[in-house]
Amino acid sequence: MTPRRRRLLLVLGIVAGVSVAGALALSAFRENVMFFFDPSQVAAGRVPAGERFRLGGMVTQGSVQRAPGSLEVHFVVTDFSHEVPVSYTGVLPDLFREGAGVVAHGRLRADGTFVADEVLAKHDEKYMPPEVARSLKRRHGESRADAGAGARAPGSGPGAGSPNGS
Repeated sequence: MTPRRRRLLLVLGIVAGVSVAGALALSAFRENVMFFFDPSQVAAGRVPAGERFRLGGMVTQGSVQRAPGSLEVHFVVTDFSHEVPVSYTGVLPDLFREGAGVVAHGRLRADGTFVADEVLAKHDEKYMPPEVARSLKRRHGESRADAGAGARAPGSGPGAGSPNGS
């Protein structure tokens, strides 16, 4: 075998190896991607059938129902336009409560109920999952966090009293 042919085979082998590695990486990436949807998108049927996704919104007041003697809980997630019932079996985060922001990971059943295998809750009273805040802002012009920040009395914020903040 000539040196030129050996180099050509080496280059072809490297190109083939990089191609296989790229294909495997792309395949792994596709399997691990989880899209975010809000209740309005779920109601519009934009959710791929049988796929896992993240559902985000606010827990509707008065919707949390716990099954006695088990870890099963049912609640409703809303973006204030549409609602999606959620079923979850497991321990909920300590900060989970009605009227709070939540992101649930799971699948949508044929009856329209979202079956969650993980539920995440906000960590303080001003935090809202970024996807939920963007969704609510798109739908209503301002997020709950923006509304809370805008509710301060005039002159009560940092730098009150002088235009340069001193």
